[in-house]
Amino acid sequence: MKLEFSQGKIFITPFEVQIVMNQSGLRLFAMIDDLKLHAEQWLIVADAGAVRWQVKLDNLEQFELLSTEIGIN
Repeated sequence: MKLEFSQGKIFITPFEVQIVMNQSGLRLFAMIDDLKLHAEQWLIVADAGAVRWQVKLDNLEQFELLSTEIGIN
């Protein structure tokens, strides 16, 4: 599945999330098991030990779509 937001695109597979940032072309990868979602701030947070990143979505609709697709509530 592909989800577009103001900062780029999110590609979702059954095992992984990949975010491609528009401005820099930077690619962020994370396994689904390494993700946490923070609903009150619409944040995707990846924490795989030594590698950590977070991205803020634009709105609640995007957040809920991502949450449903990856199975994290």
